[in-house]
This record gives sequence, C-alpha cells and structure tokens, in this order.
Amino acid sequence: MDQPPQVANMALSPNWMIKLGRRVFGRVLRRVGISAVLEVPGRHTGSPVRVTLAPWEVDGTRYLMSQYGVTGWVRNLRAAGRGQLHYKDKTETFTAIEVSGDERDRVIAAFRRKADRLLNRDFDRLPDAADHPTFRIEPIG
Repeated sequence: MDQPPQVANMALSPNWMIKLGRRVFGRVLRRVGISAVLEVPGRHTGSPVRVTLAPWEVDGTRYLMSQYGVTGWVRNLRAAGRGQLHYKDKTETFTAIEVSGDERDRVIAAFRRKADRLLNRDFDRLPDAADHPTFRIEPIG
C-alpha cells in the first residue's frame, strides 16, 4: 500500500478545549465584538464559507492569523484575496494581503503575549512562524 504524501504546512485540529470554548462562548464573543465571522468564497465552489475568527490589531493594523496552520479558510482566502468580516452590527469587506517576515513575526509575538497557555500550546506543536499564515486586513471602501 502506498503511503499518503507528506503535506507541507499541514493544519492542526483545534484541541478539545478550544472546540468547547468556541461552541459555548462563540456567540458571546461575537456579540461583544471580540470575534467576527469571516466569510470568504470557497475556492472550488464559490459558495460562501464562514468561520469564526478573532482579528488581531498590532500597531494600528488589523490581521487574521491561523494558529492551526494552513486550514481551509486560509486556502480560500489565498485564492479569493478578499473576504468579509461580520461583526455584531456591521459587515466589513476587505482585501487580504498575506504577510511574512518581520511583519508576520510581530503579529505572532503579539498574539503569544496575550494568549494563555492553552492557545500557546498550538505554537509549540507548529513552532515555525511560516506555519501560521497571517493576513493584513485592508478595508475596501
């Protein structure tokens, strides 16, 4: 039997505490404005795909970062280059610019400083900064 090919930047699954937290607190976090729903066209179907994320602000600029590696929303956002963030009372259309190097490192460092041990554990599982795609949010209009 053939072995499946090795995948570069394979995504991690969120641990059970993160899954439970999303289920229990997800709506509350959206209502108070901590998180938003990212809507991006699916790369194969074009149908809207939605995922709850928390944008991060670093030095006055907002970012989306995947702490779990190259996930489906990352692939869709790369393909579309744009998306919408739905907050409790507004929707923002934006262009997504994937960043790397020092800019990505600053965003990851800011996240890790504010995150608790539970969230930082995922960075220990994927320690290379390149494994955490990061997008600068540039509002349209």
